[in-house]
Amino acid sequence: MAEGFSNPIVEAGVLGLAQLFAARAVTPVEATESYLSRIARLNPGLGAVTDVDAAGARAGAGASAARWTKSLPLSPIDGVPILVKANIGVAGLPWTAGIGAYRDRIAQVDAEVVARLRRAGAVILGSVNMHEGALGATTDNPWYGRTRNPHREGFTPGGSSGGSGAAVAAGLCAAALGTDTMGSVRIPSAYCGVFGHKPRHGAVPDGGATALSWTLDHIGPHARSAADCAAVLRVISEVEEGAAAEGVVGALSFDGQVEVAPEVAAAFAATLARARAQGLKVEPVRLPDYDFGRMRRLGLLVSEAEGFVVHQGMLADHPDGFSDTFRGMLEWGGRQPAHKLANAYREVALAGAAVRAAFAPYAAVLMPTAPQTAFAFGDPPANQADFTAIANFTGLSATAFPVGTTSEGLPLSCQVMAGHEVTALALAQRLAVRGGAPAAYRG
Repeated sequence: MAEGFSNPIVEAGVLGLAQLFAARAVTPVEATESYLSRIARLNPGLGAVTDVDAAGARAGAGASAARWTKSLPLSPIDGVPILVKANIGVAGLPWTAGIGAYRDRIAQVDAEVVARLRRAGAVILGSVNMHEGALGATTDNPWYGRTRNPHREGFTPGGSSGGSGAAVAAGLCAAALGTDTMGSVRIPSAYCGVFGHKPRHGAVPDGGATALSWTLDHIGPHARSAADCAAVLRVISEVEEGAAAEGVVGALSFDGQVEVAPEVAAAFAATLARARAQGLKVEPVRLPDYDFGRMRRLGLLVSEAEGFVVHQGMLADHPDGFSDTFRGMLEWGGRQPAHKLANAYREVALAGAAVRAAFAPYAAVLMPTAPQTAFAFGDPPANQADFTAIANFTGLSATAFPVGTTSEGLPLSCQVMAGHEVTALALAQRLAVRGGAPAAYRG
């Protein structure tokens, strides 16, 4: 059996904490102090948390404790400690989006999702690191430092929400918010061995978040169970929960289209076998006309062009606050002719519609989260987002979930895409295989 955290507060996760609060076994103050202590002790070696609001967290925890004492919690996540990606505004904290030029920008108000968390009683611990400007998948940030994968020293946690995934995996919070443009919630969740959910397009408000691509961006939760992701999502989402869809489950066939690491392919096959053993009917589904590499590159073009629009003022005024790589990508996007951009938007829309039609006969579709596991810092593989980008192009909900570990102990992950959050999250919870807490962070 996979070994969890020795600290029962950390092991409890989101909904487990609510049970402990209700039973008077733990108070929100104790939970918050436990997480603040872990951040102080463990974050220097991890590099996940960039800013801590200890005073605000303690005040929120105290107010929550008073509500639980009266058996009047605001929600099931009342008193639960949560961290927030640095491109999502938290009032009073630096709102940097991982970019040096925004180092001195302080959020004057909470982003809408943070405001909703606070209204539900959640305790906001602070902000976490991310890949610069959300345009990348390693979280080796030139301004705010490198975030490390808690499962392997010297390895990336993924990105761009690498701080969120690493913080959840290392037990520095019960849940975290991230953003997902072409996989930026799900890829770090995969590499760090946790759950990550990208909601349907428009399901979660993005007001107060610094965009990379307003066309493709989604805000979503990271947590240590699908049920915990769902609990956070219910608070920040604008859609009705509904019921999980039933029916045939599709299994994406990608032979000859995407190069996948052998252990990732084996874990995917084992996940399909587990689904069939549980009585689910699983059928292969192929996308013969979908060019994974081309679509990923078109999504990157859209992101670079829209990112240039978002940051063009700061690029002009403070160009030295952007790394050469990030600035070059944005400026390249800004130089592309209108007809090239129009074609990119057209191809993304047409491909999204075609994939939605291909997936429509199925209650959900399973596939690997990324073609590889976490890797050493250096030159990242180009195809990390080949699978994850599909959900951003289609607007479907998608949940990454752990399915064990490699022979070297690195997390393995699959994802499920569906037309509704409940379906994706329920199937992820059903098929997941937890790999255990990172050894260095269990205590």
